[in-house]
Amino acid sequence: MSKIIFNEHQIRQLELNPNVASVSDRSIQYTGDFKVRAVLENQEGKGPSQIFEEAGFDLTVIGRVKAKSALERWRKTYQTYGTEGLLTERRGKSNAGGGRPKQDDSLERRLAKAEARIKYLTAENELLKKLEELEGRAKRTD
Repeated sequence: MSKIIFNEHQIRQLELNPNVASVSDRSIQYTGDFKVRAVLENQEGKGPSQIFEEAGFDLTVIGRVKAKSALERWRKTYQTYGTEGLLTERRGKSNAGGGRPKQDDSLERRLAKAEARIKYLTAENELLKKLEELEGRAKRTD
């Protein structure tokens, strides 16, 4: 797992990139089309940094190492499974087929996180209001 942790601003920035399927605070899932295009451009001589920058990624956010390692994984997958291997989710699949179900709950997960954050911030605001009220009373009694 990557040591890079994305903040909310970076996550929103990455989500706006059409080459991104989904983003969490620690990982990016790229679209299959981008993976195929990146591998083909790499075979033509372009480096990982150039490919990712031309695709609209800020390498100071995702990291040059992450771009390079992602491209290395995609090249191996492409050599083994071809284009189809990059267009379908392969993680966790055995020779028998199987594999883990594709997680498409990113919107639900993000909504739950947003609701929890709203609840937290509302409670924090209430606490600050009470604190201001108590400070005001303390000043008046002095």
